[in-house]
Amino acid sequence: MTTREISLLKASFQKIGPIAEQAATLFYTRLFELDPSLREFFQENIAERSRKLWSMLSLAVNGIEHIETLAPMVRQLGLHQAGYFVKERHYDTVGDALLWTLAKGLGADFTQETRTAWGKTYWMLAETMRAGARDGTAKLNRAAA
Repeated sequence: MTTREISLLKASFQKIGPIAEQAATLFYTRLFELDPSLREFFQENIAERSRKLWSMLSLAVNGIEHIETLAPMVRQLGLHQAGYFVKERHYDTVGDALLWTLAKGLGADFTQETRTAWGKTYWMLAETMRAGARDGTAKLNRAAA
């Protein structure tokens, strides 16, 4: 990612901070509209889930400049998600819901350039999680055999 993209990512995350709770509600509402089957993965209280979402986004935004440190944690998250039977397509749905939420929350501040920065960030992290999930699925399959 470029310095400009990182700057846009951080600035937009800061702008959405004051409405983080509403944005998280928008995110989950949109996520479940896009794929109602995802509700089964989110059994805990939505407020708690929202705090975790914002914590994860904060970690990603603040760690993007040090991807070599962030990537192993993200991969481990994907490995963990394999035990929940998260599907490849779910990562796409989450990305779509996230970008939609940012567009709603930031309004005119969600420029195409900002959208691109968020998209690059999310898809890079999602691919890292997917790799971990594939490893986790393979591990589960070996254990079952």
